[in-house]
Amino acid sequence: MTIISTLIFGLITLFSFSFFGLKLFKIQKNILLGKDFPLNDQPLRRWKNVFLLALGQKKMFKNPLVAIFHLFIYIGFIVINIELLEIIVDGLLGTHRIFAPYLGSFYPYLINGFEILAALVLIACIVFFARRNIVRLKRFLSSDLTGWPKKDATLILLIEMVLMTLFLVMNAADSTTHFIISSILKPLCKGLSAPQLNSIEHTAWWLHILGIYAFMNYLPYSKHLHIILAFPNAFFASLLPKGQMHNMESIQNEVLYAMQPALAPSNASATEKFGAKDVMDLSWKNLMDAYSCTECGRCSAACPANSTGKLLSPRKIMMSTRDRLEEVGKNIDKNKSFVEDGKSLLHDYIRVEELRACTTCNACVEECPVSISPLDIIIELRRSLIMEESNAPSEWNGMFSNIENNFAPWKFAPDDRDAWTTQNQ
Repeated sequence: MTIISTLIFGLITLFSFSFFGLKLFKIQKNILLGKDFPLNDQPLRRWKNVFLLALGQKKMFKNPLVAIFHLFIYIGFIVINIELLEIIVDGLLGTHRIFAPYLGSFYPYLINGFEILAALVLIACIVFFARRNIVRLKRFLSSDLTGWPKKDATLILLIEMVLMTLFLVMNAADSTTHFIISSILKPLCKGLSAPQLNSIEHTAWWLHILGIYAFMNYLPYSKHLHIILAFPNAFFASLLPKGQMHNMESIQNEVLYAMQPALAPSNASATEKFGAKDVMDLSWKNLMDAYSCTECGRCSAACPANSTGKLLSPRKIMMSTRDRLEEVGKNIDKNKSFVEDGKSLLHDYIRVEELRACTTCNACVEECPVSISPLDIIIELRRSLIMEESNAPSEWNGMFSNIENNFAPWKFAPDDRDAWTTQNQ
């Protein structure tokens, strides 16, 4: 490489990593707009979740064949990127395969391993591309996955296929090497002169690294951000038993004031707001969940409400939360602090009908491969609906009234409860 090309490469590398880091910083700022919520207990269980769910992809193996193909892509993404280190060093120093002399006989084994993974990634991407665009699985055809989110997944697969192909072409055009997979392509280079081969190798090298830089900076704008956030999301996942909800301490205090004043805390401050109406009212973990969503649709496919044709789609809940959070983040960046825009997550992004359809069965939480909980967001929004807006169906209001007056959902006086239970034994 000439001095000019080395300088250009250095500037592109600096710009790519700076832009990528800046976007990740903005995402972190958006996540921290959420309320503080402690999730640092039982560190050993949390690290176990990281290894089983994020690294081991435990939940993916409910469908072993799909899990294996996904594992090819996942391992390929992690391991093949080690090869980037040599490419970047070569680009910055103007060298060619700088690690080869230092690694000696181990170097061919290393690159062969990369090539085998690249071939497996290529095959897996073709399979997943076919599932989305030829087989057309039902969960990829849902009405909540239209427009750009649907194109995003296909674009990512195409980019990965191109990048793996360029890596193999680069190795095949290198006349000084002979690796397992790229050697299959060497007959295509037969008859080409050394300058021509050199030109092909350099072109593939440039396209490969520029493609990786482009992919890296596209990542934070796509559903594939979960490649990064799956790890912290698994660590901070709730360790409560499925179905156990977080009680509202302020409500518990009010009940204590009414029924057992001696047990109520004397220094408890009144709650300004119940539940969540907008993204700032949710916890930071809820907002991290929104950015971690893979849009795979397993949650919606498992949702009984969605399966019966109701409006609820847990995937759409997460996508809407992320969209609103991005809008709020841009508002803050523009105005230095949030300026009321007349919108909110509740009503403008997520409708009442969606929230009321939820049965709180936890199927969406159980199915999510990256430990996301759409249910937590649904519950907080419903709390706001009922406790802030008194917005509930008449049947629910009747039940609430019975609980308030009779301490039970039914219209029986407390004194008659024993008689009612005896009668129905």
